[in-house]
Amino acid sequence: MPQTGAGVPQGALSGAAAAGYCRRRIGPEPLMSDIRLAFSHPVERAVATADDRPRDRISLRDHIVEVEIGAFQAERGTTQRVRFDVVVEVRPVSQPLDDDVDRILSYDRLTEAIAQELAAERVNLLETLAERIAERILLEPMAMRAFVRIEKLDRGPGALGVEIVRSRRDLPRDLHLVRDEDRPHPVIVYLSNEAVASERLPHWLDGLERAGRPAILCVGAPDLPAPRARAALAQRRIDLLALEQNAWVLAGRDARCVVVESRTELDWAMKHGQISVWAPSKIVLDAVEGPETQPRDAVALAAWLGRQMQAAELVLVGETPPEGAGLPVRAADPSADAL
Repeated sequence: MPQTGAGVPQGALSGAAAAGYCRRRIGPEPLMSDIRLAFSHPVERAVATADDRPRDRISLRDHIVEVEIGAFQAERGTTQRVRFDVVVEVRPVSQPLDDDVDRILSYDRLTEAIAQELAAERVNLLETLAERIAERILLEPMAMRAFVRIEKLDRGPGALGVEIVRSRRDLPRDLHLVRDEDRPHPVIVYLSNEAVASERLPHWLDGLERAGRPAILCVGAPDLPAPRARAALAQRRIDLLALEQNAWVLAGRDARCVVVESRTELDWAMKHGQISVWAPSKIVLDAVEGPETQPRDAVALAAWLGRQMQAAELVLVGETPPEGAGLPVRAADPSADAL
């Protein structure tokens, strides 16, 4: 009987089976290449996806950090090992290097980008962290394309991770990263419950708008009995939620007051003239170094936010200035029409 090229009798396979057989025979090389590439180091992926313009690459391999990260409750309050692999394609240097470190993109920039994003706030998703690290690296003038792989090493028998690639042209115009010298310095205004209910509230908001300075409003808990929990962490959540309830009460008093919970939203609001009312849960719970004060001490919590935001001052309406606030504090007259 005539044989196929693989030594299989021609009549032994139907047309479909023969086609499948042929696919199996000729397919493994590209298929295995794709699989190998998918699990290879970002350096190899950078080479495989490069265009015809030659670029140098710098890389960081097996950079392991103990960090608190994750969306599940079991991942809060504990750290886990996370491994980073980063490859950056850089613009060719147009002049002799002369062995001068200032003429290259330093490896330190890669580890600094990781450290800065880990210190900025706690994140739930590896995807979010990878995106922010890539964006920060691509702010460097020489960086053209960034490959970032992040893996959790302690969440199972293997490494669970994500890998992204971003190029300079992918950078959003309103990048959430704000250089320190360009960061706004807001005024933090703490309003007592009497101040929230005051008829002068619209006049105070008018004054804040006329001043043209970014403003973040903070409030305390409502004048109501608070639920009590046996567990300290549960009580902390309850107390933070009480502050957020009052934030919504304030928002309901004037449409210019917009409840905001994330640092990114606060940054956006400051740049666009929006008066924010701080809902503290997310920033407090996600902070790498959270406030030592309890949420029930809402004035101290407002001062902590002021330090985090590099605020110009903390203005208290209907409250006594605390000691050791760590920023300029001023008590405003709640009977006046201007703060």
